[in-house]
Parts: sequence; structure tokens; C-alpha cells
Amino acid sequence: MKALRNAIYPLITLAVVIGIWALVTRPGGLPSYLLPPPGAVFSALWGGLVDGTYWPHIQFTLISTLSGYVIGSVLAVIVGILIAESETFEKFVFPLIVAVQSMPKVALAPLILVWFGFGLSSKVVLVALICFFPLLVNTIVGIRRTDPELVEMCRSFNRSRAFIFLHVKLPSAASSIFAGLQIGIVLALIGAVVGEFIASEKGVGYLIGSATVNMSVSTMFAGVLILSAIGMAGSSLMRFLQRRVVFWEGGRQAVPTEEV
Repeated sequence: MKALRNAIYPLITLAVVIGIWALVTRPGGLPSYLLPPPGAVFSALWGGLVDGTYWPHIQFTLISTLSGYVIGSVLAVIVGILIAESETFEKFVFPLIVAVQSMPKVALAPLILVWFGFGLSSKVVLVALICFFPLLVNTIVGIRRTDPELVEMCRSFNRSRAFIFLHVKLPSAASSIFAGLQIGIVLALIGAVVGEFIASEKGVGYLIGSATVNMSVSTMFAGVLILSAIGMAGSSLMRFLQRRVVFWEGGRQAVPTEEV
């Protein structure tokens, strides 16, 4: 019942937004080439899904997003653990990571296309780069926020460094890591779409770009709705996993951070 009540509120907001949208696009309102009516957008969305036009593009975007997200997340957690646990590794590696992160990814995209081609590989690399840094920072911060008294207590019982990490530091950082994962899934989708805008023959980003050339505003809005649905589904999945994996946190959510 609580979940049902929580779902009602955004649905009410959505209904209000659609109502205002229909109101401003009625005859005599905004022209359809600026803002198409809701019926035209949902018709384009439904038609593209039913006749199968959109599915190859959705599949391409999902594959590039998930592949890059997994690769970037795994690397971010591993490197974050090494930085948090080793000052020497941090001195050698972290400044370089910050330098790469400071480069605009859009500026790097042409180089990535030259190195990895115009297919799926370049999109995966771009996605991995974009979602890497937020999770890296959250991993470092989460591990370093471990209660030092718990660590000292384990050391007083002669527990190994691996035991302290697995049973104290990692559980303490789990909430921050999942917060970074929630940020990463949204950024991963942005990275995939940016790559498809720049150079691609498939993907929802390519679909929106093609609709822009053809001035098919309804198809453009349909693509945006598809991306919104994918992003909401990914974010909801990560919140669900956080509640199941980090069960000792209860209803508390870690605040995503980008400061070390």
C-alpha cells in the first residue's frame, strides 16, 4: 500500500503536465512544429514500437549503455579501493585521473571515434569514461568515512587487513557506492546518446537526430520519452538493489558526492 501511495503522487503530477501540454497545443495555441500535441507524440511512439521501427535503436542504446556502465563501474570501484587503501597509488594515479576527467568528453569523442571506430565500441568507451569518475569518488569517500574506532577495534583483535576491508570498510562504503551507481546509470545513458549524436547508424540518439533533419517533432519527442523511460527504469533498479544489498541502512540514502 505504501508503494502504491508513493506511485500515485508522480502520476498526479504527470497527469497535470499532460493536461497543461494538451491545453497549450490545442487549436489556436502553440504550433505543432514547436510543440506537438500529446496525441501526436503518443501515436508516433506507439506506431514505432508496434511496427518494430524503434526496437533496433532501443536495443543498440541499451547494449552500449549497459556495457559501458558495467565496464566503467567495475574499474571505478577497483581503482577507488586502491586509491583509498594506498597513499602511494593515490599519489601516482589520482592526479592523472582528475586531469582526464577535467577534459570535456565531447572534445574527446572525435578521438574515441578515430581510435575505436563508428560502431558499438566507441559508444561503450565513451559511456565508461563518463560514468567512471562519479563512482570512483563515491567509492573513495565511502571507504574513508569508515568509523576509525571500528577499524581500531578490529586491529586490537589482530584481524587482518583483508578482514577489516571486507567486514568493516566495504559495508560502510556500500551506501556511497550505490549512490555513485545511481549517478552513473544516468550519465551512462547521456554518454551513449552523445556518441550516437556524433556518429552512429543506430540508437535512440541517432533516431532523434534523424527526426531533427526530417523535422519530425513527434518522433523527436517519442525518442525523448523512450530515453526517459530507460533512465527511470535504470535508476529505480539501482534503488531497489540498494535496499536489498545495503539492508542495514534501512531507509537512509547516501548523498552522492564528488569531493574527496
